[in-house]
Amino acid sequence: MWPTLSPLLRLLILTQLAFNVGFFAVLPFLAEHLGGALGMAGWLVGLVLGLRTFSQQGLFVVGGALTDRHGVRPVVLTGCALRIAGFGWLGYAERTWSVLGAVLLIGFAAALFSPAVESETARQAVHWERAGHGPRTRVLALFTVAGQAGAFTGPLLGALLLAVDFRTACLAGAGVFVLVLAGHLRLLPRHIPGRTRAPVRGGAGAVLRNRRFLALCGAYGAYLLSYNQLYLALPAEVERATGSQAPLAWLFALSSLLVVLAQLPVTHWAAERLDPRRCLAAGLLLVAAGFAVVAAARPAGWTGAGGLVPAAGFVVLLTLGQMLVVPAARAWVPDLAEDGRLGLYTGALSSLSGLLVLLGSSATGALLDGGLPPAVPWLILAAVPLLALCALPRRPEHPGGGPGTAAAR
Repeated sequence: MWPTLSPLLRLLILTQLAFNVGFFAVLPFLAEHLGGALGMAGWLVGLVLGLRTFSQQGLFVVGGALTDRHGVRPVVLTGCALRIAGFGWLGYAERTWSVLGAVLLIGFAAALFSPAVESETARQAVHWERAGHGPRTRVLALFTVAGQAGAFTGPLLGALLLAVDFRTACLAGAGVFVLVLAGHLRLLPRHIPGRTRAPVRGGAGAVLRNRRFLALCGAYGAYLLSYNQLYLALPAEVERATGSQAPLAWLFALSSLLVVLAQLPVTHWAAERLDPRRCLAAGLLLVAAGFAVVAAARPAGWTGAGGLVPAAGFVVLLTLGQMLVVPAARAWVPDLAEDGRLGLYTGALSSLSGLLVLLGSSATGALLDGGLPPAVPWLILAAVPLLALCALPRRPEHPGGGPGTAAAR
């Protein structure tokens, strides 16, 4: 498959790999740093993580609209520069206001470069499909694999650097983005053939009137809130079971390794048997099952190595759900977007989903701190993806269409 990809698609896929190496060298350890070294309460940790997600996912719509207007290159380069500054700031932040400023800058940086890279990858995947190479979901699955390869490497790098301190991990993450910035200054084209510039204004109304797209955002937002528990609920469970955060890096590595090894076969299987709606539904059911596994085991109060088994089951089922949900959702967006506004729609998917994460993250932090019976928080979390099934849009009428086909529907 790799030889059939254009040089631009290869660069975009490798970009996702590099982004995640730098990002995941820091993020998995942020909750413990905030709650341990800085002594923040659980609800405040949840709020900080939620604001980080919202400043990223919630502002994707800004990065997507700017990409439609100005092109991929300037938006990606600006985002990389801001991420470098944000990681450097976070490494030295000790007060709450300073931490909030750093995580907001880190999130906004991704709100610029991620929708630019993701929307152009989706656009190029449609062209690849139209050229007769196969379903676009295969390209998007390879994009996911590259990201997870970075997510596999990043936590291992971060765990090694934490032997020094959290600041060193932050500075190393910033260093990765310095290399990304330098590479893209040289390799990313100034103009990509086939891209047309769209005005920044005028697209939001069409997005908000697109009921099928909004329904997709609701379902994807519930998935994203569930996935965010890798950074909030999972660290708390690992700490309870072992009294240490050390196993966390290995659980993140397990998740990433599963995606690297199984994403392409799973996507190939799903593309042959399931339309995007069914693929999303199956993924959400697997995510709910992951929370249910921990809920079933919590009353027993297992600790030590045995106590990590439910957490590992949660990670495996959540990751399998992710393998189905993410490529299907990304492949569906070009069929719902207007001509010239794929960046806006790609960004809006993450922005509206990020709003749901912001609303849910503080509640989740309070839920985990609330002194409820051990299984109850995990059962409530299991209900979130199940409720999301009700929000799924109806089955697509024309799967495999290209950007702009939604305008006729």
